[in-house]
Amino acid sequence: MADIDLYLDPVCPFAWVSSRWLLAAAQDGPHTARLRQMSLAVLNEGHDVDADHRPMIERSRRLGRVFAAATATGGPEAFARLYDTAGNRLHVHGQDLGPAALAESLSAAGLDPALARYADDTGLDSAVTRSHQASQDVLGGNGGSPIIVIDGHGFQGPVLTEAPAAEHGPALLEALVTAATTPGFAALHRPYQGPPKIDTTPEGAR
Repeated sequence: MADIDLYLDPVCPFAWVSSRWLLAAAQDGPHTARLRQMSLAVLNEGHDVDADHRPMIERSRRLGRVFAAATATGGPEAFARLYDTAGNRLHVHGQDLGPAALAESLSAAGLDPALARYADDTGLDSAVTRSHQASQDVLGGNGGSPIIVIDGHGFQGPVLTEAPAAEHGPALLEALVTAATTPGFAALHRPYQGPPKIDTTPEGAR
């Protein structure tokens, strides 16, 4: 049985696909999987960000504060619940997470919708930075979203351009557990394969 953490930035579409796969694959198996926060805004501090990516970085900063407040209120479980509701709006339905939508996402996650006010509260930035730094420490260097940690072994990724079929998901997880816990295994990488394909089929229609 492996203890697995997936560090992610809520705005990252690749992390959305990876998290859906991981939680589904681990659901009925022996492994424990948790979602934890990292930050692309913190990762890119002090770097020039091109115009195309600036809106995402700003979204990362504002949403990161709300997720940090939710985690402080209810722990990692609250982070995961909010990620489920807010992530569906953002990644599946392509909706903007303005104040009203963010409050609705919080409420749907069983959290106080008033936490949406923290989007503009810079007092939460230190909490976001601490959570992000934890992801970098366990990775052993600088890395983007997502970062998977298996029994204390951190790797950047997995980066999935689409979710594997349900029957293949557990096998992929077992392969990653085997690789991560094999002494001497360091990395496996391919060049960029394009943006992820996110399933927008309503759950009831699957």
